[in-house]
Formats: sequence, structure tokens, C-alpha cells
Amino acid sequence: MTDFWERMRQAFGDAYADSVARDQQIAALDHRTVQQALDDGEEVVTVWRAVHTHFELPARDR
Repeated sequence: MTDFWERMRQAFGDAYADSVARDQQIAALDHRTVQQALDDGEEVVTVWRAVHTHFELPARDR
């Protein structure tokens, strides 16, 4: 989980990472937010891959 939040902060910045996690619904997560998916017990790697694809992050961040 620590690695996940580090990646989120690197991708979106310290303040925006929390906003993305709470506010952005992602289709690949059944239109849940990152936080909802994590709270529902979704695998962290699945959530990160969905974020990575949704926001079209660079391949090096995969």
C-alpha cells in the first residue's frame, strides 16, 4: 500500500493524489473511485493498473 501511495504522489503530486483517489470515478474499477475500490478490498495492483490506464501515465510508471 505504501508503494501505491508513493506512485500516486509521483504521478499526481502530493495534494492532487488524494483528490484523484477520492473524486475520480474510473470505468475499469466499475465506476468506483480509487478509494472506494481499495476500501472494497480490490487488489492494489489492479487499482494501480486502472489508474495508469485511465490517466494514460507513461509506460515507465507501470
